[in-house]
Amino acid sequence: MPNSLALKLGSSLPVLGQEIESYAQIIKTIPILTAKEERELAERFYNDGDLEAAKKLILFHLRFVLYIAQGYRGYGLPEADLIQEGNIGLMKAVKRFNPNVGVRLVSFAVHWIRAEIHEFILRNWRIVKVVTTKAQRKLFFNLRSMKKHLGWLSPSEVEKIANDLGVSKKDVLEMEKRLSTQDLTFDTPSNDSNEDESFAPVVYLEDNRYDPATLVEANEWENHGHKRLYAALDQLDDRSRDIVQQRWLNEDKSTLQELANYYHVSAERIRQIENNTIKKLKKSMGSLI
Repeated sequence: MPNSLALKLGSSLPVLGQEIESYAQIIKTIPILTAKEERELAERFYNDGDLEAAKKLILFHLRFVLYIAQGYRGYGLPEADLIQEGNIGLMKAVKRFNPNVGVRLVSFAVHWIRAEIHEFILRNWRIVKVVTTKAQRKLFFNLRSMKKHLGWLSPSEVEKIANDLGVSKKDVLEMEKRLSTQDLTFDTPSNDSNEDESFAPVVYLEDNRYDPATLVEANEWENHGHKRLYAALDQLDDRSRDIVQQRWLNEDKSTLQELANYYHVSAERIRQIENNTIKKLKKSMGSLI
């Protein structure tokens, strides 16, 4: 995003250092743009460099950044920072958005928003917080010097350390495990790594099933598919279109024999027409992408 646009936005975006709930309440009062309104704003910025239009596009999509950022809770990082990084990704997306492509901004921006959040997590995230209680602090500073070897502690050693430091054996074992754990890379390992890709945190720490941006994107893609299908159907002859309609699209589907009786041909002939028509539809829909 050009510096001038970033500076203009700086005076209008809510302060993320405040409570997240207050921030969420503020941005939820901002209405969602219709497809027509969004396209008009996007064209003004894309064609004329209208910074006020870009500013509105960003403000009207802040709620989506919040929803996406909330999917990355649990890394021990401030949620306000995650939201701020997502907002930067949104700005970059608006800068690069081409309204002539035919998709909504949120479908395009979700990838930029996530990319910025991922980069932030990669720079700051650690798998565990090693010390959280008084007993753990005592163990953290003393356990390494009290261990006689580099291997795991024996039951007798665990009991001795617990007695010497006045902590429970459970605390000793937990701290030994934490001190022995190495940080994992956030994303999937490279091809020459021995790490199992299924254990990369990026695989299991985010749940996108109810991500509004993902749902909007999926809905738009489904609508696009429907348009392509009906455009391809319009290119068929009446009999072929009716057979596909009766066999696949109607709620009460007809059998091959029912259609054979209607068109006074064999059921095998109906099957042949059906198969040939489906091939034509696939070819036509492919050319409409």
